[in-house]
Amino acid sequence: MDKITAGFAFCGSFCTFENAINQIIFLKEKGIDIIPIMSFNAYSVDTRFGKATEHIERIEKICDKKIISTIEQAEPIGPQKLLDILIIEPCTGNTIAKLANGITDTPVTLAAKAHLRNERPLLIAVSTNDALSTAATNIGKLLNCKNIYFVPMKQDDCVNKPRSVVADFSKTYDAALNALKNRQIQPIYI
Repeated sequence: MDKITAGFAFCGSFCTFENAINQIIFLKEKGIDIIPIMSFNAYSVDTRFGKATEHIERIEKICDKKIISTIEQAEPIGPQKLLDILIIEPCTGNTIAKLANGITDTPVTLAAKAHLRNERPLLIAVSTNDALSTAATNIGKLLNCKNIYFVPMKQDDCVNKPRSVVADFSKTYDAALNALKNRQIQPIYI
């Protein structure tokens, strides 16, 4: 994946930020140039999983780039063809719903819209507690969309969170390689 530029977008599934950041590190080690993007909530909300400023500082240091955190900053992604692939990891049920229904009111959703206009791959790493309930319809819609691919996903705790699904972030690199070749690796684990 030499000379590949990937957008790496964070949504508000804060419990998965550490795993997502580890994937940025791995992708950088593989020689991929990363442009970081964050939703409004990912960029501003402090949680028990860390302060927003700490996440921002760490991601910007790893990527050696400022995070795209506004709609205005995300808009040039399409016209300037800035990305070879856009990875949304973690991608919440809220963002999945917006993508499935054409709503572009956050930096992440506008980045996706701008990127997809160039017929380039969008890779989604699902992380939502309602994937097997209200978000299921939207995930199904996106599974059928051209240029949209998924990092393999599975239930993360079928007993305590029976409708929750999280992508296997360790499969991000393989899923990205395949998405760049217009191929979907097995999206759902059993």
